[in-house]
Amino acid sequence: MVDQISYARSKIGIGVARSVGAGLLIMIGGFAIIGPAVIPSDPAAQDFGASLAQIGGDYLLGADHYGRSLLARLAHGARLSFGMAFLTMLAAAIPGVVLGLCAAWKGGWIERALELVATIVLALPGLMLVLLLLAFAPGNYGPLFLGLSLTLWVEFYRVTKATTNTVLAQPHIEAARMLGFGSRYILVHYVLPVIGPMIATLSAFAMATAIIAVSTLSAISVGLQPPTPELGSMIVELLPYYAEVPVHVLLPAALIFLLVLGLQLLAQGDRG
Repeated sequence: MVDQISYARSKIGIGVARSVGAGLLIMIGGFAIIGPAVIPSDPAAQDFGASLAQIGGDYLLGADHYGRSLLARLAHGARLSFGMAFLTMLAAAIPGVVLGLCAAWKGGWIERALELVATIVLALPGLMLVLLLLAFAPGNYGPLFLGLSLTLWVEFYRVTKATTNTVLAQPHIEAARMLGFGSRYILVHYVLPVIGPMIATLSAFAMATAIIAVSTLSAISVGLQPPTPELGSMIVELLPYYAEVPVHVLLPAALIFLLVLGLQLLAQGDRG
């Protein structure tokens, strides 16, 4: 009875965590999607007369050292971070899952070749691979997107392959094959329902990783460059003025924190 009560409490906790995470992501997603369309200010428009304007007045969330609206820049920065993280996750998840299913289903030299490729990718630190690609076109979206995708697909591949191998080894799969059920039927009805929740959890973690990586690389001036309204670069640009306007520096940092927190809470719910 005690175990049942503890389990029920844990499920309630997971449900609350998932709801909070989803709520955060919906609010930030709405701000990122709708904000740039309804906020009249241009995120790149400069007004030196409003340099470091405080919150309120003509600028709802103040202005940076160039007099650019922080509300407009935060909205565009949230859209950039959220959109880039989502596309990076898709570019990593789709080939990772497909190749994982292929390796588990076919086995043999195909599995060995894919394992070799995955091992080679894992031998390079993730950020090192991104930096190598950024060296050819610093500050551009393409190398950053490609580098993060190449780093993250391995996790999708390995989880998919290991889980699919476990499912395919079960007796009811062999029985389904003997009864004449095809590969497509087994994949849709037996394999995908098992790996689906795991892929959803990995997707949330992959998006959180991409957001942190993009912000970190921009903060050290090797990612997206100003005047692009990227959250990490906004923090670095405003850091010299922390003593005058500390809240301005904390706003993009808080937005990054809430984005990652929402994804982590959603992933926690998926694990349940």
